[in-house]
Amino acid sequence: MKIEKISGLFSIENISAEFGNLAKKLYDKGRFGEVKKDKVKYSSLEALYLLETDKLDILDGNGKKISFDSFVKKSRKSDPNFWARYCVFKDLRSRGYIVKTALKFGADFRVYDRGVKPGEGHATWIVYPVYESDALTWYDFAAKNRVAHSTRKKLLLGIVDNEEDVTYYEIGWIKP
Repeated sequence: MKIEKISGLFSIENISAEFGNLAKKLYDKGRFGEVKKDKVKYSSLEALYLLETDKLDILDGNGKKISFDSFVKKSRKSDPNFWARYCVFKDLRSRGYIVKTALKFGADFRVYDRGVKPGEGHATWIVYPVYESDALTWYDFAAKNRVAHSTRKKLLLGIVDNEEDVTYYEIGWIKP
């Protein structure tokens, strides 16, 4: 039996594909991609996740399939923190959360609680993925916490260790 897959065309910013049956199912169920008319655009993180879960083939300009490792290599060139971001994205998605970009909030991701979809409710957390070995100054930490507070979201730090396991720390303001 042939497995249905989406064919997406690689570009620097995103991967675009036809908004066919499988793309529609993935969008309706888990809000994968951004739909524009008859096309769907996937972020590099969404595309890599769908590639790894065997739901998407990523094609270069010549119609040749791009492998997982090759895609990661291309993505890391433009985003040195890509792998940490992917580890957190994959972990959250595999736990049933919808994860979307949060650039307008000054964060990496906004994460919706299980059962809540973008457009139907608000994100609960903004997430910053970091490697366990990275240094985070108190100023950086305070800035991240301030962004979360000002957007009425909880701050979640996704700490990626050497084994690529993710530990989460939720940070919030308290009034004594």
